[in-house]
This record gives sequence, C-alpha cells and structure tokens, in this order.
Amino acid sequence: MRRRASLVLLAFAVFFAALAPLLRWYGYPRLAKIPPSEYQTAVLEARPATLLDYGTMKPRTVSKVSIVQTLRGNVAAAEKAGKATGRDVVVWDTLSYVAGPDGAMVSKIPERYVFDAHSQDPVHAGGEHVDGDAVRREGIEYKWPFLTEKRDYRYFDAQTRTSAPIHYKGTRTFRGLKVYYFEQTIPWTRVPLPKTMPVDGVTPETVRKAGTSRWYSTKRMFWVEPTTGAPVNGQEIHREELRGGTLLGDRDRVTVFSGHVKMREDYVRHTVDLVTSQRRLVLLLTTWLPGGFLALGTALFALALLLEARGRAARHQRSVPAPASTPVPGIRPR
Repeated sequence: MRRRASLVLLAFAVFFAALAPLLRWYGYPRLAKIPPSEYQTAVLEARPATLLDYGTMKPRTVSKVSIVQTLRGNVAAAEKAGKATGRDVVVWDTLSYVAGPDGAMVSKIPERYVFDAHSQDPVHAGGEHVDGDAVRREGIEYKWPFLTEKRDYRYFDAQTRTSAPIHYKGTRTFRGLKVYYFEQTIPWTRVPLPKTMPVDGVTPETVRKAGTSRWYSTKRMFWVEPTTGAPVNGQEIHREELRGGTLLGDRDRVTVFSGHVKMREDYVRHTVDLVTSQRRLVLLLTTWLPGGFLALGTALFALALLLEARGRAARHQRSVPAPASTPVPGIRPR
C-alpha cells in the first residue's frame, strides 16, 4: 500500500515540478497582455503657468493650465491590425486636451498608438499617427513592458515625432510601491504647429505664412512600477515658444506655454490603487504560482521518497526469518 502511495505522490511531484517553469516561461508570456478595450483618463496640471494670450500676442501668468489625457482602446482597429500582422495587437486612440484657467481650449492633439499587447513593441500598422500626421514609432510610449528592467529605453516624443533615450535613474519608493525612476530631456526643437489653433481665424497656414515657427523643449519624469510596467506618476517641465516672423512684431521669440506639469493628486491615488491590484496578478503568474508549484513538487517528492524508504524497511523486516531456538545444555527436551 505504501509503495502505491509513493508512486502516486511521485507522479504529482513530477507534475507540479514541470508545471512551475511551464507556467512562468510559456503561460505568462501569453496570458500577461494589455486588453484591447482599455479606457483611461488622467488630468495633469501646471500651477502656476505662463500662457500666451493670442489676442495681444503677449504671455501672461495664469493660476493653472490643465491637460486632460484620454486613452481609448479601439477594438475594431486592433482586430484589423492583428489580422494584417498575425500578432496580438492593441490600438489606442488618445487625446491630449490642454485648457486654460477658464476652461477654454489651448490645444488638442489626437494620436493613434499601435503596439504588441504582450511586449509593448510598436506595430507599424493600423494608421498610427500624431495629429493626423503619419508616424513610425520606435520604442515605447505611455507604458513600459511588463517586468521593466533597470536600463534605458527609447521613448517616443509626440511633439517632435521622434524617439530618444529615456534614462533609468534609480530605484525609489512611491506611495509604498517600489518604482523605477526615468528621465528624458528633449532639447529645443522646431516642431509642427497643432492642426487646431485656439483662436478663430488663426490657422497653422497663416502662422507659417507670417514666417513664425513653433519650438518646444521638455524634461519628462516617470515613476514606473516594474512588475506591470505602468507609470504611477508622471511630470513634465514643459516649454513652448513661437519664434521669428511678422506675427511677433519686433520680438524674436514669445512664450506660448511654460510650466511644471504634474498629475493631479486624485488621479495619482487612483493610478496607484489600480497598479497595485494589477501587480498582484502579474506576480501570481511570474512568482507566486510557479514558486508554489515548485515547492509543492519538492515536498511531494520528499514525501514519496520517505514512504518508499519506510515501505522497503518494512518489507525487508518481514523477509528475514526468525532465529531457531537453541537447546540449553544439561536439559533434555521432552
């Protein structure tokens, strides 16, 4: 009976020991992915900020500038791109809407971001664009890969339509989470004018005809939870200028927008709570279940060996004959 039990335990031990690496190296890469129907909204603010008054063409200090970032998964476009590429694809349609202190629009930039649901690598299909201009992204945008590494990545900058390194600057603690801190600095670069301008009658074409160009520089900072690859906080020290041309009169340049943009506190709390719950799911697939299965398999293997050893000892004891009795000298057996 013990031998039969030890064989059953040995079979379960082999099963769980084999399941541990199978779940980690085969199941996890296929199960951990971004859902195609994702929907998120975040609000960032610069308090105070410098903003251009297009009526007077003079910059002024305002109490705040708000940036509302909306991200919506386009399931139909993702399915179409997935069929065309043979990959598990996610398509995000995003909008960055900048508003002044009175709620009036300053600018709005739509984007379409197409990427691999598992690795977050860009997929060049599905009409990826920034403000209607076709782009070919290299590197990441919005989100880091699952199990983010302590290294530099290439990060796509929507204003310049180019990718540049974003540098790993160390490990920190943010709201109780271990995070990796990244920084990217974009030097002053001439960038396209937004397709939608904040003043009626002013278009990108009229600004260009005046010989005026738009320039931009930023330092962006991200606090990234490495298990999920999701930023739990983001900030930018953002500056924009108009330079040259008759539109500015006798001035060489004028500030369009300048401010330290930070995620609003309620959205920080919501993001931390969301990422904390998602982190548990990723850890379940990468660490807790594989480690638990491996430990269980080892324990069952040890128990099987113990039962087998006890069974052999018992069988050996039964197979040894009892010693024969020896007559005592001087006593005749009857």
